[in-house]
Amino acid sequence: MVVADDQALVRAGFRSILDAQPGITVVGEAKDGRDAIDLVRRRRPRVVLMDVKMPDLDGIEATRRIVAEAGDETAVLVLTTFDADEYIYNALRAGASGFLLKDVPAEQLIEAVRIVARGDALIAPAVTRRLVEAFIRTAPAHAPGELRDLTPREIEVLTLVARGRSNSEIAADLVLSEATVKTHVKHVLAKLGARDRVQAVVFAYEAGLVTPRG
Repeated sequence: MVVADDQALVRAGFRSILDAQPGITVVGEAKDGRDAIDLVRRRRPRVVLMDVKMPDLDGIEATRRIVAEAGDETAVLVLTTFDADEYIYNALRAGASGFLLKDVPAEQLIEAVRIVARGDALIAPAVTRRLVEAFIRTAPAHAPGELRDLTPREIEVLTLVARGRSNSEIAADLVLSEATVKTHVKHVLAKLGARDRVQAVVFAYEAGLVTPRG
């Protein structure tokens, strides 16, 4: 993975925490967005830990360019000191797979890296609802007809994903195995052309399957 932050001590701290974990290797550090893009091109990391506020090119624009070039090959986990809707919204609109504040405990940071590395998405629960509300106010709405490719079971699964259920909770709700739920989620993402669960949740709200207060 790559760590991008304009403060050398912060980068060193993250690197120390993450390199000590089994299965996680930091292959490079970037001091700004341009460095991060260059490192991704050269090292092809699975995850980029991206600060938002950096000189020259900020983390939001760097995320947008990395996602456009690397696609599903590289996931971006955004870390910031700013608990502001605009940062959350812009980061995920740019294609980030996760958003956390910098003051999260080390164990939560490590788990977040593992979550996005395996292709899932992560947003701090406290910001999920207001994020979705911001998305559906500004994003173009999806027509109900776009759900036609989904089976009734897949629509059930999508609805529960949008309500914040984990795979294990969905399995319990629908009396299915967790492996079967994972397969359904995979099919839903493929049919919707969604990068991850975050985009699938937004689609569900836009299509009217769930509402911000429903």
